[in-house]
Amino acid sequence: MIRGDTPPKWGAAPGSVEELEEHLSRPAATVVDALRACPGDVLVLGAGGKTGTTFARMARRAADAADAGNRSRSIIAASRFGNPGVAKSLSDAGVQVVHADLADRAVLEALPDAPNVVFLAGQKFGTRDYPAATWVTNVVIPFAVADRYRSSRIVVLSSGNVYPLVPATSAGARETDPVAPVGEYAATCVGRERAFEHAARTHGTRSAIVRLNYAVDLRYGVLVDVALRIWRQEPVDLSMGHANVIWQGDACAQALQCLPRCDVPPFVINVTGPERLSIRSAALELGRLLGRTPRFAGTEAADALLSDTTRAQSLFGAPSVPVDALLSWVAEWISDGKPVLGKPTHFEEREGRF
Repeated sequence: MIRGDTPPKWGAAPGSVEELEEHLSRPAATVVDALRACPGDVLVLGAGGKTGTTFARMARRAADAADAGNRSRSIIAASRFGNPGVAKSLSDAGVQVVHADLADRAVLEALPDAPNVVFLAGQKFGTRDYPAATWVTNVVIPFAVADRYRSSRIVVLSSGNVYPLVPATSAGARETDPVAPVGEYAATCVGRERAFEHAARTHGTRSAIVRLNYAVDLRYGVLVDVALRIWRQEPVDLSMGHANVIWQGDACAQALQCLPRCDVPPFVINVTGPERLSIRSAALELGRLLGRTPRFAGTEAADALLSDTTRAQSLFGAPSVPVDALLSWVAEWISDGKPVLGKPTHFEEREGRF
């Protein structure tokens, strides 16, 4: 258990992977309303990734609530599903699982039609070593998907990496700011967005582009990266001295609420936490909770990757899980030896080399 002084007001962290998955996929009433406003099946493309299971599970639960539990529509999760356990867990949750390689155009064409599509497929890590694969995944496949589902509503998961670094004292980049990607991965994220902008212009495809950074699950995320370094008595890199974070459940909830907001041209929104989080301050608090003194490397730069969430807050309100709760839960999860995914975010990377 963590060594905090008093029990936190938001309660203990989920006690198991099953409890964590349940909490992450718990739909708010506003998500249920969004599914009610968008009748028909929901197809989640790229559902085998870190956030895909949460999207699919939450969509299933929200659709059940919106449709009074009559299962009148399908929630379909399509992915290569390299981990068979992920596919089984989704099937057990009432999600229709389809094994599919989206890079194969014949496979893509054979997927079920759906009026509502959530596009999550993407590649970040490994770009430096094999950039061509990242361009295929992040640009070529989106153009094919946008063409295949030209008549659907499409929520597209993008990244805050499309923005340049901004002053660390600022509120962050706004949706109306020009994109200025740093590095090849970020350039492909802009390419993904352009695919759906092109579909809107040529076919009238309605879409919403969700620029996310950074989602936190207790098994991975910026705060998990920092907590693990403290727990292992490794130095915490301060070169990217500030970041935005958001509970993955809140990120998925906000993205699903974009389905009825899909538009031409695409509706664009930043999805992340409203706080400009100091990595040093977060490390000191995590160290207190973990009972270990953090060590630091480097110094905070004058700029950072930050996003302004004024638009999201005006539409969705504040995230349901505040940063203080995330810090407490991550510390409890790590100190109790619960499983992590072993997939660092590399949030400290300033040159866009992933």
